[in-house]
Amino acid sequence: LILIGGFVQLLAGFLAFRKYDHLGGASFLTFSALWSSYGATRIIAAAGNSEGFTAGSIAFLVFNAFLIILASSFNVVLLCMTLAMELLTICFLLFTLENLPLPFEIVMLSIFSIICFYGATASLANGMFGKDLMMMGPPLFRAESSKKDTKDPPPCLCPRSHCTSGLRTIADLLNRGAVCGVPTDTVYALAASCKHPQAIEKVYRIKDRPQEKPICIFISNLDQLRAAAPPISPLLWEFMENVYPGGIGCIIKKGEWLKKLGVGAGYSRVGTRDSIMIRVPDLTVLVHLIDMTGPLAITSANPSGEVDSTHHDMVIARLGHKLEGVLCDGESDEVVASTVVNCTKIDESGITIVREGCIPAGKVMQIFESVKNR
Repeated sequence: LILIGGFVQLLAGFLAFRKYDHLGGASFLTFSALWSSYGATRIIAAAGNSEGFTAGSIAFLVFNAFLIILASSFNVVLLCMTLAMELLTICFLLFTLENLPLPFEIVMLSIFSIICFYGATASLANGMFGKDLMMMGPPLFRAESSKKDTKDPPPCLCPRSHCTSGLRTIADLLNRGAVCGVPTDTVYALAASCKHPQAIEKVYRIKDRPQEKPICIFISNLDQLRAAAPPISPLLWEFMENVYPGGIGCIIKKGEWLKKLGVGAGYSRVGTRDSIMIRVPDLTVLVHLIDMTGPLAITSANPSGEVDSTHHDMVIARLGHKLEGVLCDGESDEVVASTVVNCTKIDESGITIVREGCIPAGKVMQIFESVKNR
């Protein structure tokens, strides 16, 4: 019967570990070892040999003293079990010394059996069903850390992309002239509203970006571009319809039509004097953001010359102290930026690949040839 009780305690211990209750698991495994040892001692003692068990009982006493301290910050049942176990271990020690009063042993075994039965049953039930079906009692005290919060707060606002409130927070910041980190369908980017040229200037300072390198703009859909009525040939319209939305940016001729698109005061700070790269991202959250802010000036969210940021944590760590906000969206869809195509002379000499990114150059040329043949 004692050995069966040891097996039940062993099973309860394994279930406690499966539930990540390491203290409860260690306690039950210790109880199982004590219970089994107690039974083995009685059997061996009947044969007249109990050498070695005295030292073992003392080791149990010392180890269980630590469990009592830990159990007091865990729950009442575990504390009662460890206290009863300490008294039972004393019985174990007295038995090996042949000085154990029989009434004391009977009382302690009864108390220990009742508490262990309840504790093991509660652990089995709560562990199997994942709920606190049987009460274990509150801890007597809780250990409090000397530091309330060791984690430093983020250097800027970091709302989540799946929350509407998070999207509105970033949109409000951008509309007030802030610079924010945003996810794209490729890698993370720095965004500034085209209505605020000072914000675009700030992007250059944040990245330490050379002034001669132009910044592109993102729009939410091709219909916005049609409404601005740029002087674009049918071939270019057809090509853009086949690559937007996606990881291809088209460089086209710049003009006053950009102001109709909503670029406004940032006209002179995006693109070059004669051209502008426009892209329609294939990312729902960014498209919704652009609908709330208008066209955004976009460049990759990394210090100039360094690798692209592929997670919002990278943006926060590298540039967060210089930004007003970062829209957190987890891992980026790509590890490299978009492919850039020069379409300014598409009718005369076709297109040229300025930068090969996430879309292979061969695929871009294949799309163009298909459109041209049609």
